[in-house]
Amino acid sequence: MATIGIMDSGVGGLSVFREIRKLLPGEHFIYYSDNAHCPYGEKTPEYIRARLDEITTLFLSRGADAMVLACNTATAAGVEYLRGKYSIPFIGMEPAVKPAALGTESKVIGVLATAGTLKGSKYLNTKGRFEDQVTIVEQVGKGFVELVEKGLLTGPEAEAVVTESLEPLLDAGADRIVLGCTHYPFLLDTLRKVAAELGRPEVQFIDPAPAVATRLIQVMEQAGIPKEDKHPQTELLSSGDKAALLRTFSLI
Repeated sequence: MATIGIMDSGVGGLSVFREIRKLLPGEHFIYYSDNAHCPYGEKTPEYIRARLDEITTLFLSRGADAMVLACNTATAAGVEYLRGKYSIPFIGMEPAVKPAALGTESKVIGVLATAGTLKGSKYLNTKGRFEDQVTIVEQVGKGFVELVEKGLLTGPEAEAVVTESLEPLLDAGADRIVLGCTHYPFLLDTLRKVAAELGRPEVQFIDPAPAVATRLIQVMEQAGIPKEDKHPQTELLSSGDKAALLRTFSLI
């Protein structure tokens, strides 16, 4: 049985874990919520890499065969750093700009992400390959991470927060919107509701989590990491209060 470590700044990475578990139902998973240091979006790359060192060391001490950075900001700040320092495979988040660019009819796509992700080289490189084909408009999902960490996924407060960041993208004509933070898929119902109320029910939101789960399997096969369907186990760890982690885990 493989042991797979999955980390995020908080509970958002559970949206990725949900997709991984569908494809690998029988593995040993260790999920780490670094919520004592959440959100990562405004943290420096140096700060995030220090956190990743500590979390990676913890995973290795528990026998991790591979590690998923289920956090766009952590991926931007540290996936290449980790690959250069440790011997296990690391799978990061991929900005889903390509499927948005290929699917758009309006030739305008939106990207909702944290400030850290929007500044990261991985996103900027991906954006650079498509910005001559489509117009890419960006918006920080201000307050989105905090909503999810508090469990406020629907209702008036969530709708007000979502509207502030989503409306500019819709006003710009985006018909495909990339969810560039793993917390954001937990707000999908509210995102769709707000889009409909703003007269844009046709807008599609793109979650990269299924592609990341598929990539993990490819990497495991390349590295010769065995897959099994027996005795599945999930450990939930947190650097802070565990209540949000347990609450969100119960939803997936």
